Amino acid sequence: MRKWWPLTAVCLGAFILLVDVTIVNVALPSMAADLGASFTSLQWVIDGYALALAALLLASGSLADRFGHRRSYVCGLGVFGLASLACGLAPNAAMLVAARVVQGIGGAAMFATAPALLLTSYQGRDRGTAFGVWGAVNGAAAAAGPLLGGLLTEHFSWPTIFWVNLPIAAVAIATTLRVVRADRPADQPVGTSGHGARLSGTRARVDIPGATAFTIAVATLTCGLIRGGEVGWASAETLTTFAVTASALIAFVAIEHRTARRGGVPMMDLALLRRPSFAALMSGALLLQGGAFGCLVLVSLWLQSMLGLSPVGAGLALTPLAGASFLVAAVAGRHLQRLAPHLPIGIGLLSVAAGMLVLRAGMTADAGPTALMGGLAVTGIGVGLATPVLVSAATSSVPPQQAGMAGGAVNTFRQLGMTLAIAVFGTVFTSRAAAVLTGPGTVPDPQKGASALAAGQARRLVDAAPAADRGAVHHMVHTAFATGLDRVFLTSALAAAIGGLIVLIFVRPSHRTAAGHATTREQGTPKDDVGQSAKDGWQGAGDAGGLETGRGPGAGDGREHDGGPRQEASVAQQS
Repeated sequence: MRKWWPLTAVCLGAFILLVDVTIVNVALPSMAADLGASFTSLQWVIDGYALALAALLLASGSLADRFGHRRSYVCGLGVFGLASLACGLAPNAAMLVAARVVQGIGGAAMFATAPALLLTSYQGRDRGTAFGVWGAVNGAAAAAGPLLGGLLTEHFSWPTIFWVNLPIAAVAIATTLRVVRADRPADQPVGTSGHGARLSGTRARVDIPGATAFTIAVATLTCGLIRGGEVGWASAETLTTFAVTASALIAFVAIEHRTARRGGVPMMDLALLRRPSFAALMSGALLLQGGAFGCLVLVSLWLQSMLGLSPVGAGLALTPLAGASFLVAAVAGRHLQRLAPHLPIGIGLLSVAAGMLVLRAGMTADAGPTALMGGLAVTGIGVGLATPVLVSAATSSVPPQQAGMAGGAVNTFRQLGMTLAIAVFGTVFTSRAAAVLTGPGTVPDPQKGASALAAGQARRLVDAAPAADRGAVHHMVHTAFATGLDRVFLTSALAAAIGGLIVLIFVRPSHRTAAGHATTREQGTPKDDVGQSAKDGWQGAGDAGGLETGRGPGAGDGREHDGGPRQEASVAQQS
């Protein structure tokens, strides 16, 4: 059993990383009540975490290459644990959001290095087993998140959903330092340019200017989408925010082109987006995550503030999505790898769209929690079909030396999908709810009333009405929330359907894997130990619908392999 301790250390980090994506949803009403938080603050509690993950994932991979994967993983665990402590101690919403951003920074370091640690710790059949277990832990964490969050919030308090990370992080750090071999920076393969040319004798530099421009662009875009619905789309604040977004995007493109032209390692080789299959897969990743999960914040608020469910009850009501995703991916994950990738991904996205339409059909002013079961289950089936194939499809659609960058890009776009969807759906919800609340004077300010609904303050809105009007306001509030969710579900369905059609039309099977194995055999590296094990690792990472991880710049490094150890290092670098 001693050989499985490195897997245990990596799985502990994966568990707390993924649980913190889903555990927060059912605790949002309690946070809003204790901290007096607005819906905008609630959005940033989730978006701040996802935004940091998306913006820093590729840069974290480059940092890990320079300073060592084990060191980066341990530092990520430490930052994550300390930020979790700060989250639970936050005296107001602003401090909570700031701590969540720091959590995301630590999570990015863990996210980018975990597969590399598994690849260097295991070989052959053990490697496939390790990735399969790691993927299953990811899926189990996603399924357990809402229920665990409900139990901790209801029986203790919402800060405990963050504090529970502390002992797990401490055990993971101690285990990693004891059982995972340290990799020195000198052991890392050398870097490459964006076109695969070897930079002899040097390691990949961290693309700090590119990472900075990308972070500013994504942060201001998210802020503009959130604030635009509140202050107006034509307001000076909104227009200025979007102008900064456009400027940052232009700067990012210019920086990446210049870095590649000078023989450096860009954070993202933009030439990849000219490949139809790769661009379509990135669109699918973005719309899958946004379409399937972006609405859950509002659904959780509806369950607790409108239907009066406890946090545990809300967690149970949301489990059909995570449960169906976990079961489908765990049972069919390896079989899906045998299909042309556009089929499971495209059909999965269309299933997500169908699930959202089922949710929309059942959403009325008198609906109860059982109205969610069918739609969430169908959505989960779609997620379970599409998720295990995404990374392997993306890495197969690009040259081998850019496989790690492609895998990292998939996860970046997935996190962006979640971040942007929460912002967009919040605006869609409040605009539709405000339209319903515009009535015969029972709600003086419909826009503020819609924002109060989105912050889980429905009861306060009803209590503020004159006694004679409370019955009418109560019915109007239920109708407004159902109408807002109806439009959110429709928007999710359209996004997922568009993503499915894009994938089915533009993604084509790649024959790179077979060619890669031929090359490996010609160079004398055992296929079974390296090529197939790497393939098994990618499959295993996705088998349970968990977070597949790809590396950033310099993946694979375009090097000529001269045998086992160097090939092993290249595979680790790609992941």
